[in-house]
Amino acid sequence: MARKIGLHHVISPAVRDLLALANGNDFDRVTEQVRNLRGCTNPVNLHGWTATSDPTTKQVVRSYRSEDEPTGRLLTTCGNRRSSRCPACSRVYAADTYHLIKAGLSGGKSVAETVRDHPRAFVTLTAPSFGPVHNRPTTNAGEPRPCACGVSHPQDAPELGTPLRPASYDYTGAVLWNAHAGALWARFTTYLRRALAKHLGITQKALNAALRVSFAKVAEYQQRGLVHFHAVVRFDGPDGHTTSPPAWATFDALQEAVGLAVERASLLVESDAVGERVIKWGDRFKVDQISALGDGELTDAKVAGYVAKYATKNAEGAGTVDRTLMCRPCAGRGYVRGPDCFRDLCANCDGTGQTESLTSLPVQQHARQMIRTAWALGHLPEFSDLKLWKWAHMLGFRGHFSSKSRAYSTTLGALRDVRRAWRLAQAEVARARAGLPVSDENTTLVTASSWTYLSNGYRPGEELLAAQVRHDRARIERLKQEGLLPA
Repeated sequence: MARKIGLHHVISPAVRDLLALANGNDFDRVTEQVRNLRGCTNPVNLHGWTATSDPTTKQVVRSYRSEDEPTGRLLTTCGNRRSSRCPACSRVYAADTYHLIKAGLSGGKSVAETVRDHPRAFVTLTAPSFGPVHNRPTTNAGEPRPCACGVSHPQDAPELGTPLRPASYDYTGAVLWNAHAGALWARFTTYLRRALAKHLGITQKALNAALRVSFAKVAEYQQRGLVHFHAVVRFDGPDGHTTSPPAWATFDALQEAVGLAVERASLLVESDAVGERVIKWGDRFKVDQISALGDGELTDAKVAGYVAKYATKNAEGAGTVDRTLMCRPCAGRGYVRGPDCFRDLCANCDGTGQTESLTSLPVQQHARQMIRTAWALGHLPEFSDLKLWKWAHMLGFRGHFSSKSRAYSTTLGALRDVRRAWRLAQAEVARARAGLPVSDENTTLVTASSWTYLSNGYRPGEELLAAQVRHDRARIERLKQEGLLPA
């Protein structure tokens, strides 16, 4: 039995809690739980149980109760994709995205390896201009030249992406473009098929019978606060990746169709307050061929790595914050309805609808003005369905950062299922080594469970253990990069 010691003299709450855990019943299990989270910064705390039984014999094969844990709860990873929120979980998400994209380029993960011979392109679509901004232009030969303000800005200059003339910059148009960028992408995919049929001189029905267009895309913020999309577009046969596209479905045809679709895809936004706005793509777009043999500038691995990198990013690259500014009790409206159904001022935000004052945000004036514009537009009746106050910290963008067509490749869920199955197999091996009964792979098992969410985060003492785990993992990665440990 562990000997109790007095902890009142320890000033640090984290150290005091760590000593209390160390003097508990099973400190090894506490450290094991934290290590299993692999450095997650904000784990989910659960309370409950699960039991797996053989329906034939009614025998319980496996069982678990969170009450048996030293702290009375189960810790599981948060699974957040954003690197600004949880670097550990975002690395797992990036790795899954990498394999998902690469499978659609090289095969594997239930995708036929012949896809590497299909026409494939890396497409970049940008937003139009809403006013001149500070930038780092180059000549046709690639030589740097001064910005329109007359200054040659360094690469890390804080003014890059901000308007040259803020008073005349179209902030309303910029926010509305971000808000409709996801819908514009969907419109683009429709017009891409139409443009391809027109370019080839066939009907859309004939095109759909002979060809399938598959894609995967990711959104990235530019310094000016507007999103642009990077997409992998691939031609398949009528049955998907298992069949080859017809001979006339070439990269040149794809390149031509992208240009036509960019020109024609548009959305019309009507408002009494801001008038009619046409949401269109910018004039600058790129269509680069992905090398089939891996000997070009854009190889399968490079493209997959590029997409995976931006799948874990948020709007922080545009200088904004990574948290919502919406007051949750009143859903950003500034009021709540009392028992008498009348509007009462929200006590949490004093009627502002904001968790933080916009004037006190640690951001540049350009990002603050886009946030303020999104907030104001969101409260107009014609834009209420966009809920822009909820996405004001995203500068109006409310779409998915990464998405794919159904037939492009495997899914993130399938990749997670494989990882879960591997862990269960490892657990069965561990049970066998410990002399415990293992389940027969030919037996159908039934699992019952009941779980309740408690909170997020660590105890103060557990946070110290997690910090050590993160330090050790970072050190191992650094040694691998330096070649001192095998990759």
